[in-house]
Amino acid sequence: MNEAKILFSNHAVTQMFQRNISVEEVKYVLQNGIIVNEYPDDKPYPSKLLFAVKSERALHIVCSVNNNDNIIIVITAYEPSPDIWQSDNRTRKRL
Repeated sequence: MNEAKILFSNHAVTQMFQRNISVEEVKYVLQNGIIVNEYPDDKPYPSKLLFAVKSERALHIVCSVNNNDNIIIVITAYEPSPDIWQSDNRTRKRL
């Protein structure tokens, strides 16, 4: 994902602003994050949920990858909630 162009959806920009998540943090997760879940049937492109910790802040990024045009589309960004995620921030709690 290092050489790909990154596009931010309007939703991602709004969420990043509201949650005080920087472009630098998002890029860090895109480059260093681990895949928590993949959604191969998402349209128009398959998407994935990535997780990483940047400056002691746990972050989830949902993105789609358009491999034909080498573009990553950031769909949303958030801090995983302890109400939904176990302490590893990679495993959903059973609710």
